[in-house]
This record gives sequence, C-alpha cells and structure tokens, in this order.
Amino acid sequence: MTATMTIINPPELPAPRGYNNGLVGEGRVLFVAGQIGRGPAGTLVSDRFADQFDQALANVLSVVRAAGGTPESVGRLTIYVVDKTEYQAAQREVGERYRARMGRHYPAMTLVEVRSLLEPGALIEIEATAVI
Repeated sequence: MTATMTIINPPELPAPRGYNNGLVGEGRVLFVAGQIGRGPAGTLVSDRFADQFDQALANVLSVVRAAGGTPESVGRLTIYVVDKTEYQAAQREVGERYRARMGRHYPAMTLVEVRSLLEPGALIEIEATAVI
C-alpha cells in the first residue's frame, strides 16, 4: 500500500506552478539515486533533452515501483541539467512527458544547472525521495 501525501503550500508563499512547496507523508522513506537517460541497453536513449528527461524519470519510477510505490509516492525530485536554456527550450515537451508518467502529481522540486554530469553526453540527472 502506498502512503498518502499531504501537500504543504503555506499562504505566505507565492502559489507554486508545476511543483509544490512541500509534501508530508507517513511510511518508509526511499532515496532514489540520480538517474540519467540510460535505457535498458545501458546507453543514452538519445541526444535530445526531452528523450533523456523521459527516460531518466522512467528510471526513477522503476525504482519507486520496485519498492512498492507509485508516482504519487514521490515527495521530492531534484533535477540536474547541464544547460538550463536547453531545458527551457524543451519545457513544453518535458511537461507532456512528465504528465504522461506522473499524472497531475507535483512533488517538491528543485532544478539545478551544473557544469557537467559524470556520464559523457548526459544532459539531465534526476534523483528522488519517496514515501512508500
């Protein structure tokens, strides 16, 4: 059984768009290591940002499901990108891919631009915390 999450958006903060300021849940905490857009063959699925985002999120959700959770179990996503302008350019498609996998569940999220990622060619890495 998946733990339920309660959304926390204090009225003194601006209304969030596409995320929530906080979520609280009861259950076991799962920490998901950073996942990149590597498919089952062990290689990056594409050099396109949206494709790598989609695969990285799918990989995160595979770990969550293996622990007994669902997308709604995710309480926090941290997204690392090597180029925020590339993220912004792909934002519409990224949003569509996100909703296809997560529905209308919006955890607390942070997006950070980094100089590079360990895997050559990786454009994005996503880590998560979930409550199962």
